[in-house]
Amino acid sequence: MSVDSKTGFSFSGCLSHILKQAWPILISQWAGIAFAVMDSMMLGHFSPDSLQAMALATSIFLTVNIGLMGVVHALIPICAQLLGANKKEEIGRFWGQGLWLSFTLSLLGGLVLLFPEIWLSMSGDVPAHVRHEVAIYLRIIFIALPASLMFRAVYALCTAVQKPKLVMQINLFSIALKALLNWLLIFGQFGLPALGSAGASTSTAIVSWLMFFAGLWILFHNPFYRQFNLTLGRPQRKYLAEILKLGIPMGGSYLVEVSAFTFMALLAAREGTFVSGGHQVLSNMTAILYMMPLSLGIATSSLAARAVGSRNFRFAHQIATSGLFLSLIGAGLSITIVLLGKPLIIQAYTSDAQVAVVAGALLTIVPLLHFSDAMQCMISYILRAYKIATIPFILQTVLLLGLGLAGGWYFGFGNGTGFLQPLNNLLTPGAPVGVSSLWIMCSLSLLICAFFLHVWYWKVIDEKRKFW
Repeated sequence: MSVDSKTGFSFSGCLSHILKQAWPILISQWAGIAFAVMDSMMLGHFSPDSLQAMALATSIFLTVNIGLMGVVHALIPICAQLLGANKKEEIGRFWGQGLWLSFTLSLLGGLVLLFPEIWLSMSGDVPAHVRHEVAIYLRIIFIALPASLMFRAVYALCTAVQKPKLVMQINLFSIALKALLNWLLIFGQFGLPALGSAGASTSTAIVSWLMFFAGLWILFHNPFYRQFNLTLGRPQRKYLAEILKLGIPMGGSYLVEVSAFTFMALLAAREGTFVSGGHQVLSNMTAILYMMPLSLGIATSSLAARAVGSRNFRFAHQIATSGLFLSLIGAGLSITIVLLGKPLIIQAYTSDAQVAVVAGALLTIVPLLHFSDAMQCMISYILRAYKIATIPFILQTVLLLGLGLAGGWYFGFGNGTGFLQPLNNLLTPGAPVGVSSLWIMCSLSLLICAFFLHVWYWKVIDEKRKFW
């Protein structure tokens, strides 16, 4: 079954198409998030203070990196639609402009990494030595940001043209290299100084640049990509404007999502080092679990966008509904694994008993949290296949930051402290009230967001039915 076919679509055929694209994307996403997971696990066994420093610093870095990454990811639906319309040389032009945009955004956005005190002012009385570690981590990771974003332009092209395995191979190699460098630099092996969190950020910077150069090598040496006539050229307003038109609200959505989790980490630090460490365990698990609906969403969006580009809206809808079904199955499987393996997960993350107690209490909320997160993620990506990004951005801003983050602060640290105690006892039994309230309100905001995005998608489909 081909993407631009007009007849003969089956449910199983749509599932097969999505899974074929999604599994290498999933491996790549897990490989990417493995950097933060390895940092957390290794630093968790290095010292609780270094784990807290990494949790705070990583939250700040990811806020910047993922927000800007969302802008670059506008290349995925743009290039996928161009592929469906058979405008292959336009793909090459857009890719070159996306590379320019990635580099520029990394320099401008990365400047905020150099002023961590602005972010840490929300975290209460964080020890001075932890603040110092955060500052050093961010200064080093600043070097990684240009490579990280430019690699996303490579990733976007490979994903849009349904060649995700190439990026997957780079990511898998990067895991092994990152693990080795972490071991050497965090713990100070073979006579090297034990750098702790600074070692983790140094290894990330080295690996990020190697990944980017590997991606460029593949694009310019693989015969498949010659048809797109990939060129850097000069920055051109027409192409940059089109990327930004879709990319700004997409980046805004990415930024809202990650900002909510960033500020949660900063607020959770008010309850102490052990609570911050426990919060980081759930935050890491949430990120790992998110990779499955994210990968399914990217694959579904890419295939649907290609169908939209060829004006085959019926097939685009069939792809979308199949993607939603797969996301539900994946969410159920992920939740089951976490609940059954909770003791092993906690043991892998920390050897500190107090951090383990907090983490165990917080992981109980995973079923509600992950289901809500998976659904809102999938619908957002499906809408982006139609180049609809502003509505998801508005909904996510109002709900995730307004209801979720502000509500979590109010019930966890503000005048409403203690009001959610019945829900605390049900969803996060034994967890401190502040961090518990943050996660409960986050979960509820994601659930409501998923509902309204779903309603909007069906509004779009009703408008497209006349073209079937």
